[in-house]
Amino acid sequence: MPRRRDPRASAPPTAVLDSEALSVLANPTERGAAARRAQAVLEAVERRSGSACVPAPVLAEVSRGSARRDTVARILNRLPVIPTDRIIAERAGALLERDHLDSCHAVDALVVATAIGLGRTVVLTADPQDLTQLASGFEGVAIQGLP
Repeated sequence: MPRRRDPRASAPPTAVLDSEALSVLANPTERGAAARRAQAVLEAVERRSGSACVPAPVLAEVSRGSARRDTVARILNRLPVIPTDRIIAERAGALLERDHLDSCHAVDALVVATAIGLGRTVVLTADPQDLTQLASGFEGVAIQGLP
């Protein structure tokens, strides 16, 4: 019997931004190489008719201080924020349990859990090691480190 093809495999990709990726895009002059890499990935996703988004828990890490909130808000005006529902939260908890990680990795796990739910994704991060561990076993999730 032929295997059914997962319709998400041919779907346009989605870029999921973690806290550092969002910060880099909001303040590109602070980390030029990382900002250029993040922008290049976003442009590649757009060329493939994809889009980008930000998981809601990321806002907790980047929304400190009015100046920082203002620069982040400019990026968020162009990108949807994905709410964390029960499915995402429980998936994140299962990832933490599977990898024997404590709650200091909760936002990373929520980012990866959001990406898993979206299907074909690339997660932009400055912390590729931890996110790669959390995403292991999920073929549709690629982790792209920023310099």
